[in-house]
Amino acid sequence: MKQSAIKTQRLILRPFKKADAADVQLLAGDRLIADTTLSIPHPYTDIMAEKWISKHPAQFKTGEAAVFAILLRETGALVGAIGLGLQTVHRRAELGFWTGRPFWNKGYCQEAGHQVLAYGFGELDLNRIQASHFKRNPASGRVMQKLGMVYEGCARQHVKKWDRFEDVVWYAILKADWLKQRGLSR
Repeated sequence: MKQSAIKTQRLILRPFKKADAADVQLLAGDRLIADTTLSIPHPYTDIMAEKWISKHPAQFKTGEAAVFAILLRETGALVGAIGLGLQTVHRRAELGFWTGRPFWNKGYCQEAGHQVLAYGFGELDLNRIQASHFKRNPASGRVMQKLGMVYEGCARQHVKKWDRFEDVVWYAILKADWLKQRGLSR
């Protein structure tokens, strides 16, 4: 199975290309982006971006992940990334996303997120998609809520980012709930 592109009203979601590395480094290299995500280091070099992108095809092929570049449909500019970390044996995934600071507060994560949920529940036949955010980053939680995800709890001091322990807030949505929200209940 090949990972294909997904189009929305304003966006194109497609697999990353090696040529995206400089833009990934520029956007994800912003300390504010790294500060609110667990897996993005700072500083974030071109080599790190290339290495991250180079892993995606194998991860997709082995069923570990489906990662998409978020691009503006009108200009082709890279906005950020969104993806699913897959656990196919349990038919679940963890949704992750980030957008570059110039693209904050424009609804791009929500627009991309709706399509990735549809992809996960439709194409991949997942039963559950979960997501988490640092408690001090409520903007990510609002995206999760707008996607119809349900608050499941807060794991206090669950992870360590740089020199501090972070509370992590969890949200999730089940396929049955997602179908019901769309009037497609089985």
